[in-house]
Amino acid sequence: MKKTITTTAALAALLVGGTALVPASASAQEIRFMCSSDGNECDSIEGILAGFEAANPGVDVIVDVVPYQAILENLPIQLAAGSGPDIAKVTDLGGLHEFYLDLSPYVDRDYWEESFGGTLDWYRGGPDDDGIYGMHSQLTITGAYINRTLFDQAGVEVPGPEATWDEWAEASRAVAEATGTAFPMAMDRSGHRIAGPAISYGASLFNADGEPILVDDGFTAYVQQFVDWHEDGTMARDVWAGQGGASYQDAGQEFLNGDLVYYYSGSWQVGRFDEQIGDFFDWQVVGSPCGTGGCTGMPGGAGVVGFNDTEHPEIVAAIIDYMAQQENYARLTAETRNIPAHAAVASSGVEYQDASGPAAAALNAWAAQVPSISPVAFQYQGYAGNRAMFNITVQRVTQAIVGELSVEEAMERAKTDLAEVMAETTQ
Repeated sequence: MKKTITTTAALAALLVGGTALVPASASAQEIRFMCSSDGNECDSIEGILAGFEAANPGVDVIVDVVPYQAILENLPIQLAAGSGPDIAKVTDLGGLHEFYLDLSPYVDRDYWEESFGGTLDWYRGGPDDDGIYGMHSQLTITGAYINRTLFDQAGVEVPGPEATWDEWAEASRAVAEATGTAFPMAMDRSGHRIAGPAISYGASLFNADGEPILVDDGFTAYVQQFVDWHEDGTMARDVWAGQGGASYQDAGQEFLNGDLVYYYSGSWQVGRFDEQIGDFFDWQVVGSPCGTGGCTGMPGGAGVVGFNDTEHPEIVAAIIDYMAQQENYARLTAETRNIPAHAAVASSGVEYQDASGPAAAALNAWAAQVPSISPVAFQYQGYAGNRAMFNITVQRVTQAIVGELSVEEAMERAKTDLAEVMAETTQ
């Protein structure tokens, strides 16, 4: 096994019931797997697939570990040009559907339907599509972390589970002022990240016919509040204002450095925080604040998919199916400290490996958020055109933050942007 950064790893083949599913004639085949990682996901996949190699030597999966931005921006271009990898770990689940390999001719459909249920729809092309396209490897939920040590030092009470966004903003400002902390609040620069708060403010995102609208009174209300918080210093300005276009930016480093009281991000940060914060300060998951539309975050995450341009569809399907088997999926979830999307793994419980007390508490706290997720949030995550809506959100909200447009003007532009996208997709 070898590895570089683009990490290369020799991975391998599939055993089910003791029989190799990749035929002997498939030997000496090379499969390319594009992978990005918030923590140790790519390393964990490498370890799990080491057994694959023992069953079918000669089938090499070259794992190219790339930055997350490359998955968002470069992968779609490569796929459109016919030069993409065979397999990738992706987050634009519905948006890349046209490139996916349908695994259903090669896998046990009943097992996949029972195991992954509703997340399979996130990869499909519409209500009439019953293909199996991806294994949801990393179920995530958006929400907030706090630096609990700063709250304790400031003597400020931590708001309760049904606290509003206004209450959290007030508390975070009070903590920052009392402790001399640089930033009261921050949110990742992402259209996905801002969606949960907007829904909590009453945004519906779709009309009664299920057609996307993005902007309504609830959406506008949260954007106005968000922009106001950037103007008065409640939100760390450079996270959003320091980037152009639809580029992603998080505030994880500010939180790790102890410069941030309240950080709205998501469950995927647990492993990173557990590893890097140590005993520097106490941190805590506090979920999503409430509004008139509820107290919801956005579901999401990443999945492993194959692409229809591959020259080795059976091998690609076998690799993904191997990862989807309960024992292997449980291992992946435990090692990467994620929330399982596999029904049997979730019901059996996960013994997270080497998780500290704070990490175990955080993972349980994230799992407890699942029942409060709004149906609108699930609908938005499953909508094939959500990537365009996320990008429109980032671009127009940023323009309002930096003063290029008023909030009213930004929302009108966002409506126009969406109408143009819809017109292009229906031609």
